[in-house]
Amino acid sequence: MQEIATIDKLDIIQSSMSFVLPFGYNRKSKKDIIGTLSENGYTYFKIDQASDFHNYYGENIIVEGKELEQYFLPYIGQKLFPDSPAQKGFHRFSISIMKSFQLQIRKSILPFTIQSVDITLAPFGIAFMTIRVVLDDHVHELTDVLDFMHHFRTVEPILKEEKGAKVHLVDSGQRLSVHGLLFEVLCPFLKSYLTEEDQLKGYFGSLPYFEDERMYTSAYLVSCEGASITDTHLYRMGALDGRSPDGEAFMSAHNPAYIRGALDQTLHDRWAPYTYTVITEHAYITVTNRPPEEMDRELSQFMGTHYYNFLLHYFYKIMLLRVAFEYSQLDWKRDDEYVKSLIKLITLFSSWYYFQEVSTRSEGKELSKMFRQSFSIGQLFEEVNNTLHELYKNQESINSDRMNMLLFALTVFTVISGIYGMNLVIKDWETSASWKAFQQYNFYEWIALVTAISGIGLSTYLIGSTIGKIVIKRLRNRKAESRL
Repeated sequence: MQEIATIDKLDIIQSSMSFVLPFGYNRKSKKDIIGTLSENGYTYFKIDQASDFHNYYGENIIVEGKELEQYFLPYIGQKLFPDSPAQKGFHRFSISIMKSFQLQIRKSILPFTIQSVDITLAPFGIAFMTIRVVLDDHVHELTDVLDFMHHFRTVEPILKEEKGAKVHLVDSGQRLSVHGLLFEVLCPFLKSYLTEEDQLKGYFGSLPYFEDERMYTSAYLVSCEGASITDTHLYRMGALDGRSPDGEAFMSAHNPAYIRGALDQTLHDRWAPYTYTVITEHAYITVTNRPPEEMDRELSQFMGTHYYNFLLHYFYKIMLLRVAFEYSQLDWKRDDEYVKSLIKLITLFSSWYYFQEVSTRSEGKELSKMFRQSFSIGQLFEEVNNTLHELYKNQESINSDRMNMLLFALTVFTVISGIYGMNLVIKDWETSASWKAFQQYNFYEWIALVTAISGIGLSTYLIGSTIGKIVIKRLRNRKAESRL
């Protein structure tokens, strides 16, 4: 009889979580957003002042700017840590919150504290909201921690297993959804800057090409010293398997061989048996059984260098999904200028931001490889390359057809004009001839009349279409600038 994996208990004595919410914004509103963030107490992050942000991560957790600088390749660091919002790159604004809340899931209540919030304005009109959360100091079983993460990351609950969670405001006693907490309590000013799309309703109408309506979860979990960390623990972390709708501990797989195979693709066990990291398309979680007082350095790296490594690859994934989505929406017959803007978008993204190697450290390279694998970045980028090839091929075909039609029209008029000795004038045209005169035209005069009228019409059309294309191109360029 085949062995069935069992759900093992694991006590978590400390949990530091980050929930990352991507959204779209209009590039034309960038200055307004920055002004609004400043008015609401957000501070612009500069790498040479990174240590000043120590109160954003928790007690004794300091992210050093020099470490961030040395972790990434120079051309990557310039993009991730620009000196001012006027430069191209990722612009992070942070604020310390330090407020207590409660998350009610069914009959259980889990107190938590929101430490800080980041708003990162990334290139091409994509932004990220990062909410840093810690559970209270009590010991929690792994199942409850995962259940907390599973429900808190759900911005718009749709499925049965996602529903039933409410956030309690300790001060007022008010109950809100996670969506309400984010956009009514933490960042109410952001709602007016979110881009809207017709394809999807609700929050993620902002990014209609995104795959679901949940935040990405990262966490650093500290278990009891010397505790045994099993494959089932690690698999459940990657899948965020907490509790089923009836409150029972849940795991989405029972076959130990399947679980082991999944971990072979998602587990970074360089520091086993003390520390493990699991990276999946839903979560990026590190768990350790070492004493908490010995983990300040590792937690600083998790909040600093590793966080930016993740954020960069998450940006890659969203941008590649965006290109695939916009390509699928093309109307080849009407969207000639849009095709050109999409070619420009792909080219700029590939040349400015997309790089295979991003880190100088061996661990950074290993994590980068895992992010690329979990996010299917290689496959998505290959599809984008194929898309770019098809766009160029289509543009060449369209331009060739237009040139052939123009040459055909010019050739016809040239031949006819040559037959007539470059003289298409009929004497009747020199006077105010009546329509009855046309009835007396011979065959050659009718050819001259049709040729003259069609020539005038073609010239008018060419002039009008050229002016129209110039106007449309300028309008499209203005719109494209808000996308880039």
